[in-house]
Amino acid sequence: MNIATTTKGQAKQPKSLSLPNILTYARIAAIPVVVGCVYGQSIMDGPLWLRWVALAVFIAAGVTDYLDGYYARIWDQQSAFGRMLDPIADKLLVASCLLILAADNSIHGWTLWAGIVILCREILVSGLREYLAALRVSVPVTKLAKWKTTVQLVAIGFLIAGEAGEQILPATTLIGIVLLWMSAIFTIYTGWDYFRAGIHHLIKEDEE
Repeated sequence: MNIATTTKGQAKQPKSLSLPNILTYARIAAIPVVVGCVYGQSIMDGPLWLRWVALAVFIAAGVTDYLDGYYARIWDQQSAFGRMLDPIADKLLVASCLLILAADNSIHGWTLWAGIVILCREILVSGLREYLAALRVSVPVTKLAKWKTTVQLVAIGFLIAGEAGEQILPATTLIGIVLLWMSAIFTIYTGWDYFRAGIHHLIKEDEE
């Protein structure tokens, strides 16, 4: 009786509280910690170790991006809520980090355009996904888009390390900037793929 009751109780557990979704929540919760540490170190002239805390939390957040999808697949815990929240969490994390890095001057001059391109692409893709979802059209994430995300996260990681990282690897900031530009180039290409798919379905919808 107890076993049956327990099993029944587990079956009624909301999918929003599944481990993959909890990992996604954790990624969102990491945002104010990362931003706060970078802000405290750079803008409020805090100690350099805040950069390492920010980097550690950012890396942990990036790892959850892989783990939530992995566990959702192997445990068959995929849900509409998770599919909706996961890309939002990614975009919030990236956008917040780019903004604070621009505020503390880690990203400046021409490199600001790389950040602008990345942010504009994220807004464009979000709009297209919302539109295509209304048409019940799913646009799968390409391998190049996954590589873009990886390069983007690594670039931001180097830039978050910033001055603290320079004490160990003098070219830390430069590596971050180069990778950010690479990510921006991938962003334009993958963004065009999404835009082309959206236009195709838009034209098709108007013709019907």
